Formats: sequence, structure tokens, C-alpha cells
Amino acid sequence: MIGGIEVPYKFGLLAHSDGDVLIHSIIDALLGACGLRDIGTLFPNSDGEYAGTDSKKLLVIVFEKILNEGFKVVNIDSTVIAEEPKLAPYIQKMRETIASILKMPFQNVNVKAKTNEGMGFIGKKEGIASISVVLVEKI
Repeated sequence: MIGGIEVPYKFGLLAHSDGDVLIHSIIDALLGACGLRDIGTLFPNSDGEYAGTDSKKLLVIVFEKILNEGFKVVNIDSTVIAEEPKLAPYIQKMRETIASILKMPFQNVNVKAKTNEGMGFIGKKEGIASISVVLVEKI
């Protein structure tokens, strides 16, 4: 699962929830931008309640939390770094899924996919990473 979309691949990710690195990076960026710490504080891996949880559900919880704190999401820009699988065919649907959950215009959600050019654990196909930047506005 990447960006809330099933992306077929021969390997999976070891994680407490479903391991959706893109959704997790968006959650962290949203929480950080609103001064609400991070995903590990809100959904600790020591809490069995979240074992195997669909990350889209976690994003809904975070979205409701930031709305209650008086923020709205203006823009999201994310980059997923992976040698494999190739993500280009799935990016449109990822953007649609994220925009739908956060009730924001599709054009305000950007997702990019990059490789690590064979370097490090990502380049050796031992893992993937995602980095997100968000713009929120106090309402």
C-alpha cells in the first residue's frame, strides 16, 4: 500500500500498521505543521490497537484532529523514493485518494516518485522512503 493504493510488488514492508510510507509522511508533516508532534506519539507501535491498521484511517483521524485545532490543509507536496516498484502508473490515483480524504482540491496534492540511483538501502531495493511538505492555514 502506497498513497492509499494497492501497488503490486513481490515484497512487502515490515511495519506496525499497513506500512504506507506516503500516507505516514503526510501524517507526520500535517502533525508537525500544526505543532502536534508526530505519528509515533499519536499512534505508538506499542499500542496493539493500531496493528495492521489501514493508514488511510489514521489520516482521517489526523485530519479531524487538525480541523478541531482550527487548521485547514492548503497544499501537500510529497516525494516517494524507491528503486522499485515503479510508481508512475499509480500517482494519479494516489493524489485522488489523498485529496478525497483531506477534502481538498486534487491540484493541491502533488506526489512525485524518484529513485536513489542505486545508492544506499533504497538503491539496493531494501526499503523505500517518503518525504512530505504541507502548507496549513489557521482558520
